[in-house]
Amino acid sequence: MDEHRRANRDNWDDRVPIHWDSPVYDTAGFIADPGRLSTEVVVDASQVGDVRGKRLLHLQCHMGKDTLSWARLGAEVTGVDFSEPAIAAARRLSAESGTPGRFVVAELYDAPRVLPETFDVVYTGVGALNWLPDIARWGEVVAGFLAPGGLFYIREAHPVLFSLDWRDDRALTIRYPYFQTIEPVADDDPSTYAGPGTVRHARTYEWDHGIAEVITALLDAGLVLARLREYREMSWQGLPQMTEGEDGMWRLPESQRDLVPVMYSLVATRPQ
Repeated sequence: MDEHRRANRDNWDDRVPIHWDSPVYDTAGFIADPGRLSTEVVVDASQVGDVRGKRLLHLQCHMGKDTLSWARLGAEVTGVDFSEPAIAAARRLSAESGTPGRFVVAELYDAPRVLPETFDVVYTGVGALNWLPDIARWGEVVAGFLAPGGLFYIREAHPVLFSLDWRDDRALTIRYPYFQTIEPVADDDPSTYAGPGTVRHARTYEWDHGIAEVITALLDAGLVLARLREYREMSWQGLPQMTEGEDGMWRLPESQRDLVPVMYSLVATRPQ
């Protein structure tokens, strides 16, 4: 693991206790209500389809709330993350909620060695790809984990969104790379998206990956693209001018809503 990924891991380690107590994750509510699903899985379930009895792998699972939500829908779940505190929290959430799940500590690119298995479904949630330096290797990892006939699904912030600047005048202005670059974008923000609290290791590094780069990574690894969708709404406030609707989704003002996509999702399959 290089210095950039180590810095990111330290940052995500620091986030775990903040996120555990955050109302955004609402771990207490998830533990108390056996029918509760994460907001992300509620959105994604219609795209993934029936997972009952299927073996599902969640890459970059963080504290496992999405992973365990799939378990509540009937999947046999495994979550993988590079943060030991996050995996410890996921195991705690599984135990305290009475929701079965297996959680494994592994850096994504090393995960096939740590977990030499295949799955019916491979799932990646939002806010994941921007932490990866090499999208082609990621595609190989995804494909390697899929059993013949298996399905991969991701819903992610659109790379156009990651390239936009946060401006006081709220104009939509390109500032950051749209395409994958060798050098990442560095940030020193000690806050976290999940509410109050600051991290000790503030420095993080991110990489954008264009839509074509993501799709090509999967195609080159032998998968078949089944569906690609782009969205005007997203699950969090990706830009300061976004407002939250009654459905819990965030949107740009009407004057900007049709200018850029803010999220995308795709389904890819492994041939039989």
